[in-house]
Amino acid sequence: MSFLLPCPNCGPRDVNEFSYAGEVTKRPNFRENVAGIQREWWYHRLGCEVWFQAERDTRTNEVIRVEIPSASPREGIAAHGVTETPDMPAV
Repeated sequence: MSFLLPCPNCGPRDVNEFSYAGEVTKRPNFRENVAGIQREWWYHRLGCEVWFQAERDTRTNEVIRVEIPSASPREGIAAHGVTETPDMPAV
């Protein structure tokens, strides 16, 4: 299912331009995988190449908000349990 994901830099784009890197977690290697609103890491691989977080309803794919976190992408991703993504080597 395709949906629009608003990039903080480029605006709404087709979700296929992005790489999904998992939900933002409280501890490494712990995923809640809720049916509802969750915070997730996304990477705009076919656009501005920015890492950002999106708050999305997983039942409807409605994106509530997006933001670029204050930590650097590598620090933020590693701090939330993601150690490797398709476009980022392992940390």
